[in-house]
Amino acid sequence: MLGLPKGSLEESTKNLFAKAGWKITTSSRSYKPSIDDPELDGRFVRAQEVSRYVEHGFFDCGLTGQDWVLENNSDVVEVCDLIYSKASTLKSRWVLCVPESSPVKTIKDLAGKRVATELMNTTKRFFAEKGVVADIEFSWGATEVKVPDLVDAIVDITETGSSLRANKLRIVETLLYTNTKLIANKASWANPAKRKKIETIALLLVGALEAHSKVGLKLNLPKAALESVISKLPSLRNPTVSQLSNPDWIALETIIDESVVREIIPQLKSLGAEGIVEYPLNKVVY
Repeated sequence: MLGLPKGSLEESTKNLFAKAGWKITTSSRSYKPSIDDPELDGRFVRAQEVSRYVEHGFFDCGLTGQDWVLENNSDVVEVCDLIYSKASTLKSRWVLCVPESSPVKTIKDLAGKRVATELMNTTKRFFAEKGVVADIEFSWGATEVKVPDLVDAIVDITETGSSLRANKLRIVETLLYTNTKLIANKASWANPAKRKKIETIALLLVGALEAHSKVGLKLNLPKAALESVISKLPSLRNPTVSQLSNPDWIALETIIDESVVREIIPQLKSLGAEGIVEYPLNKVVY
């Protein structure tokens, strides 16, 4: 049984599995998806709950944030990191925030104050480690709108900080960085057949993420220009090279970061390359 995160990560998780080779389909209000793999049965639940269900054995494995594994103090196997979100492939962070106009400069200024958060246990531990006694209360959502009228500060999650800035909030401290992880139940991990399946899922999901920022590039090149291409373009250090029917020409194929394609293609062209083709990738497995 596979635990999948319901909510903001749902669509990006389905897209990631699709690139990895599994088609997950759901109806508008269904929590039981259809997966085109007879060995996989899945359920969508809130990310906050996945680690508990994995620990207790309802799920053999699942995807959830490292933050919720820590928050629930779940005893699970952390199989691999999957750094993705609904909008990017950046790690998120939980931050302590106050209004821009607040006199609070450090966490110690919040002694005796009220702090709202969904990450209760982690926030309480953080304040205790800092030696600060504050009133930590649970927030059911829309946490950023509760300051300054309802609470003095909040602990909320952010990727880029744009939502915080839009709500005129200032970061005082970062509690932790977090990203999605594939986690496994310890008994399931000890089962050879289940472990093999979980490791296959991990391999292909990581491969799909590796391909996210990369593209394939293939081209024809005069054989005499090969050394110049390799020396001037370090990202092509280990390309696949094949001999064409014309003994003076070779075919070259490689994988590069998509961000550098616009610089590399003109250089390849200037070195005599022809038939340059850029193509998208679904998985890159090292």
